[in-house]
Amino acid sequence: MPPIINIHPNAEAVAQAAAALIAERISTVLQKQNRFTLALSGGSTPKRLHQILAASPYKESIDWSRVHIFWGDERYVPLEDERNNARMAYDTLLNHVMVPESQVHIMRTDLPDPRESAVQYEKILHRYFDGKENSFDLLILGMGDDGHTLSLFPGTEIVHETQRWCAAFFLEQQDMFRITITKTIANRSACILFLTTGKTKAPALKQVLNGPVNINLYPAQTIQPENGELHWIIDNAAAGQE
Repeated sequence: MPPIINIHPNAEAVAQAAAALIAERISTVLQKQNRFTLALSGGSTPKRLHQILAASPYKESIDWSRVHIFWGDERYVPLEDERNNARMAYDTLLNHVMVPESQVHIMRTDLPDPRESAVQYEKILHRYFDGKENSFDLLILGMGDDGHTLSLFPGTEIVHETQRWCAAFFLEQQDMFRITITKTIANRSACILFLTTGKTKAPALKQVLNGPVNINLYPAQTIQPENGELHWIIDNAAAGQE
């Protein structure tokens, strides 16, 4: 199935459109099953998306008690650190909606070895998704100016990982460890939603969507659902229309 691309005037419109899609998908899926698995992303656009979901009408209309929360990747900094993706999600969304804490699965950053944290997270993923046709009901992703997504950065070995579902590695250009799910589990998602805004994303986005496949340069090209939907919600600037 080719990607479904929707272009909106600006970042605010992208966040509003994403919130509407997420709410509709949660409602539809929960009519057929008892839980909805949602993997969150970090970044500025998801931050605004969280704020919209945490306010009316979505705060009341979504059955948050049946939503199970995951993350696609994490910086290995303490939960109290503002760079921590889970911290941002708590501040902007999870502290404001009724998701049971037992259904919130952060990537732990308080262990001595980040690789152990990745092993523990992979066990959680296997507990949820072993034997299932799909993994996440919805995986939210962003894309960096360099074409990375999750913590799959250009030129890193993790881009090519096919066995592990979650891994940790040291990213030299950021001088920190990162934990990330891999394309292997990401591509089993029932629905993947890319949110991309800003003119600095336009060159990479053009290559990811229409250029030759080169996952070493543009790791976002590795995200191709096996039997799910792929949505891109982007603004005019990222689409090169400004």
